[in-house]
Amino acid sequence: MNLQAKLKDEQNIDAYKCGEGSHKLTCPQCQPPHNPRDRPLSITIENDTALWLCHHCNFSGSIKPKGTSSPPIVKVETKSVGFDSKANTFLDNYFTNRSISRDTYQAFNIFCKDSKWIGFPFNGFNNRCDNIKYRTVDKQFKQTPKAKKSLYNYAHVKDANVVIFVEGEIDVLSLWEVGFKNCTTLPDGAPATVSYKENDKRFSCLGTHPLKAQKIVLFADADGAGENLNKELIHRYGKDKCWIVVTPKDCKDANDILVKLGADALKKVVQNAEPLPVDGLYSVKSYTKEVLDLYNGNYDKPLEVGYPSLDKLYKVQKGTFHVWTGIPNHGKSTFLDQVLVNIARKHEWKFAMFSPEHSTKMHIRRLSQIVAEKPFDKGFATRMDTEELHNTLEFIHEHFYFIETREHVPNVEKILEIAAESCRKFGINGIVIDPFNEVSAIRRGNQREDEHIRDFISQCKRFARKHDCTVWVVAHPTKMQKDNSGGYAPPTAYDIAGAAHWHNQSDAVVTVHRDFDDDSVNIITRKIREQGLYGSIGEAKFEFDQTKRIFRERVFNAIDAADLPTNWTY
Repeated sequence: MNLQAKLKDEQNIDAYKCGEGSHKLTCPQCQPPHNPRDRPLSITIENDTALWLCHHCNFSGSIKPKGTSSPPIVKVETKSVGFDSKANTFLDNYFTNRSISRDTYQAFNIFCKDSKWIGFPFNGFNNRCDNIKYRTVDKQFKQTPKAKKSLYNYAHVKDANVVIFVEGEIDVLSLWEVGFKNCTTLPDGAPATVSYKENDKRFSCLGTHPLKAQKIVLFADADGAGENLNKELIHRYGKDKCWIVVTPKDCKDANDILVKLGADALKKVVQNAEPLPVDGLYSVKSYTKEVLDLYNGNYDKPLEVGYPSLDKLYKVQKGTFHVWTGIPNHGKSTFLDQVLVNIARKHEWKFAMFSPEHSTKMHIRRLSQIVAEKPFDKGFATRMDTEELHNTLEFIHEHFYFIETREHVPNVEKILEIAAESCRKFGINGIVIDPFNEVSAIRRGNQREDEHIRDFISQCKRFARKHDCTVWVVAHPTKMQKDNSGGYAPPTAYDIAGAAHWHNQSDAVVTVHRDFDDDSVNIITRKIREQGLYGSIGEAKFEFDQTKRIFRERVFNAIDAADLPTNWTY
């Protein structure tokens, strides 16, 4: 017996003319008493599976092949608009006051519950209802508990070349009213602050409901939360795709413009959206707000890395490119990991790590020692116990992702492609390539090694600016000569292959060098592009604590070494 026959035989649903997809049918449970021409039963047929819901009597169910399970259907616990005269009057009045027609709100299957709550169905894949968001006239909000999160109006934006992001369902309807059907919003609105950890769940549907758009028009509310939403979306989609709508004075959002200024004004505002300053030539006007923010101190401050002596020399700023170098086995990778753990703790940053010199599990082992400040391996009296290990792994899980190119050549294009996806899905703040020497050199034609390195650095810097991420690259020196004592002097960027490019194109150059004479590790800042703001040229001295398996400052709490007594020992 085929699916359509089973529907008729078991449920009395007449679906003989229905193929794959979503359909509207009469309901066998509530026919009569309402008008036989009404079709309140929504049914979706896909892969020999049928799911249905009546928006009038709540009759719902599914038929599926044995051994499969179907996703839950969100039930609407009220009569739909078309069958409740009170609801019709209430909704007509509500939306008329917002210059939105009945045709528009009915196109979104909006309904009224308990003469108070206005229901906005969120339809995901196959136009199936995943979630319902409710609001009252006085702006109380609630959603279907444990519902799947999806983008509003997803059917009209998933394949669109241009997608308009607004901050609420009413704004989606407002733009639909004036002819823009390629409009969507997140189910949870705009964030109060820009905090990637806090907003992971808020933006999760961007990963589960992908868009094909080549252009993203940002039309959030003209307030602080709206600015935060724009920043988050720019971070995930990239500056090159994003355009900004400039809201007229004394108007807050799309519906405000529609009500106060009319449909033509709203159309014009959208049509006049401005590109973000990505690459190319721009006027001062494009940067006026950014310059004013800089003048007033309203910008992302450089981040301290958690060591008083090093914080004076080295700070981290979004969108910058950093080079770390040092003689092999002098601790540069371990020290950089320790800096990243500090930043994760202090600032809730997340990182994507490409580190092929060691397996991912060995890298996690190293990170766990830094987080727990205890040895991982057997043989240490202070070894972390199982509970401590699980706690450290949870911290690493929340802040670190690991890039592996098992099925691809590990070239910079593939690494940055994966990194870009991690920015969009997980809100990554920093990317680490450790070491550069493990990145496959794919050169164009007769391109020289130094030209290849120049292009590699340029790609990394463009990525950093586009995604507002910090990029760290660890690069081994290739030309080292012993000094008169038989040791090696601390290397500089000029000791790396392609020397001039590493120094000239980087925002910061850091050398990690072990001094065997006094058993210390020196962190030397060779270049800081914006000295004073992001640090300065200098040196901080650390030593490795074998018990805690971490580096610690040799001099603490801003005590100047020159002020220490001559007989002082540590």
